[in-house]
Amino acid sequence: MRNLYTLILSIFCFSVYSQGPEVVLIPKPQQMELRDGYFTIDKNTGFFFEPEFEIAGNFFQEFLENGAGFQLPKKSKNKAEIIIQKDTNQPTEGYSLNISDSKIRIKTNDASGAFYAIQTLRQLLPSSLEKADKTDKKLLSVPQLSITDYPKFKYRGMHLDVGRHFFDTEFVKKYIANIAMLKMNYFHWHLTEDQGWRIEIKQYPKLTEKGAFREETRVGHYEDKPETYDGKRYGGFYTQEEIKEVVAYAATQNVTIIPEIEMPGHAQAAIHSYPELGCTGKQVPVATTWGVFEDIYCPKEETFTFLENVLSEVMPLFPGEYIHIGGDEAPKLRWKNCSHCQQLIKDKNLKDEAGLQSYFIHRIEEFVNSKGKNIIGWDEILEGGLAPNATVMSWRGMQGGIDAAKQKHDVIMTPVSHAYFDYYQSENLDEPTAIGGFLPLKKVYAFNPIPHELTEEEEQYILGAQANVWTEYIPTEKQAEYMVFPRILAMSEVVWSGPSKNFDKDYPNFFSRVEGFMKRLDALDVNYANYLYEVEGRILKENGKVYYELTTPTKGKEIRYSKNNAATEIYSEPILVEKDTKITANVFKDGKELGRDFSEEIKYHKGITGEIEINVQPNPAYAAGGKEALINGISGSDKRYGDKEWLGFWGDDLEITIDLGKDMEVKSLKTRFFNSPGVWVYAPKVLTITGESSDGGKFVLGKQIMPKDSNLYDVEVDLSQYQGIKPRFIKLTIPSYGMIPDGLQGAGHNAWTFIDEIVVE
Repeated sequence: MRNLYTLILSIFCFSVYSQGPEVVLIPKPQQMELRDGYFTIDKNTGFFFEPEFEIAGNFFQEFLENGAGFQLPKKSKNKAEIIIQKDTNQPTEGYSLNISDSKIRIKTNDASGAFYAIQTLRQLLPSSLEKADKTDKKLLSVPQLSITDYPKFKYRGMHLDVGRHFFDTEFVKKYIANIAMLKMNYFHWHLTEDQGWRIEIKQYPKLTEKGAFREETRVGHYEDKPETYDGKRYGGFYTQEEIKEVVAYAATQNVTIIPEIEMPGHAQAAIHSYPELGCTGKQVPVATTWGVFEDIYCPKEETFTFLENVLSEVMPLFPGEYIHIGGDEAPKLRWKNCSHCQQLIKDKNLKDEAGLQSYFIHRIEEFVNSKGKNIIGWDEILEGGLAPNATVMSWRGMQGGIDAAKQKHDVIMTPVSHAYFDYYQSENLDEPTAIGGFLPLKKVYAFNPIPHELTEEEEQYILGAQANVWTEYIPTEKQAEYMVFPRILAMSEVVWSGPSKNFDKDYPNFFSRVEGFMKRLDALDVNYANYLYEVEGRILKENGKVYYELTTPTKGKEIRYSKNNAATEIYSEPILVEKDTKITANVFKDGKELGRDFSEEIKYHKGITGEIEINVQPNPAYAAGGKEALINGISGSDKRYGDKEWLGFWGDDLEITIDLGKDMEVKSLKTRFFNSPGVWVYAPKVLTITGESSDGGKFVLGKQIMPKDSNLYDVEVDLSQYQGIKPRFIKLTIPSYGMIPDGLQGAGHNAWTFIDEIVVE
């Protein structure tokens, strides 16, 4: 008799037999017990599901028809081998799945639970079934097991911006199908932007006749100089019939669509179509570049009539409870210079333009509520007072969500630090152009949507989380998939299974499942980013010595490296670094090179063995390397401010202190700042360096940082004039640039400061 064995909870990726299929489930179930043996499905296997589980039943039949070439005969509950039955003891959206040698039995309390049980069963079947192939597969085997499963969060979302670049309905449906496979249940469809209005509104035909098309599109990154454009008219929109088609398809995938109609900002395409909606009444173009624009909706009665009429056509198309109304990045310059707006502020006894935006959002919310729906807005809708029934999407960080939850408002967490999939996901220089930032798979997996600042009572207002895909630099379907996968796998596990409680244990397990899941993505023709076989490097310091550690995320691989162009060696332990050093490496298996070449240059300077303190923590979105990144001998990218070597601070005055460990002669200090005004990043205006020795000797030197037309501000300070003082401590005082002035991108917001390696020589 075969020995039975059990693997519980945390072990989900392994071979059932040495020659058998892997059990690769993403997101992982709450509980799983694997048993010895298989259940076999063929064209004679009877199928029963109760009528309320029709979506799940139909999905499974179509999946088998397309991939295996047969459907299952419907039989009675007593005679069927695969059964989906009602069980009122199951939690909302939860299910139990039991596979024995004679039956597959699913128990659930609702249609969502039935659908998610089928998605689990789907992932237990061979990934080859994902390909449309009606050739009769005859026999299909699934391992015997039992699963108890339910979601951690009720809101599990993915977003897609079609305003900057347009994607047709077939791609949108594929996008929805892929998020459904991962048990995500909301699709946030960003339909209006400065660069294009994408939804047909019959009462206002100019929105799509004019507003859906821009005359050309900027080429390259927003910060590239000189500006260049492609000279090609670009655009597109969805008819209301196409919207209905996508919504109907989403229903078959158990996905609710949330449309976003931006207001009061990001409205230039609408104002181009109907100039009277703006404060100046002047014609403005559909935007041909990216960013934040001054022309926003003017809070006139005719504007509110327009928006109410638009929403009256939009809301019936989407049966879900939510309408997203944006509310973000709305510069107030036009309102400040508008006599109507200023009079309205007085008439309504509002404090300022922020209060006027709050009034604007309140008006829209009252209308949406009157139609039986609720609004969602980005966290700027908190400014000036939150609308009574609004749900907040916290994007600028976690604080907006914290504030809203403490006010007993529902919150969806989508912070730039962990949820913006338009950020770079690898430090390789051949990555496609992205807006900036650095968000690797590991960081997404480490996300916890529930802030520790909330009480247990306040935590209930965190509905869940969402990842966002803004498409300024994502012009094609293939690139959109590349930016989403595999990071969506990590987000799906965070919102379904729950945040990791033991990251060091959970992440390697997750990563091994990602490697196995790639076969399914291949079969689905998903263009995922494959950095499974990359080399990662980091500086280690111990007993005054510096080492360089190499790792690769997948197991069973070998790293080979070269130091300063010497002979290649097999990596076995951290590499000692005692001078300027260049490391090159790659990943091998069975003698075959798997990944891309890796290279790192380390500058060995006097600060590298020191200790560093900073008066404030870097912003979580730009803190991947931690404070040690400033004295680890490694410089950040010349083109990206968001890799793990650059540290970003939002509006903070900095004091950085380096303890060299002992008094020593210092001749110079070098560092550099990123300067990218289009994305709110400004080099500081001044830098002060203070040196202090153990016996109290001290020098103070101020350095003015002159503006220049460059993204990189290299700063070198000559300290040779202070040779009489041998400092142990070096302090850099760096005031923030301050508030961004009117007329510039990000006006009224704090500027970002990005600083790179501090080289002490």
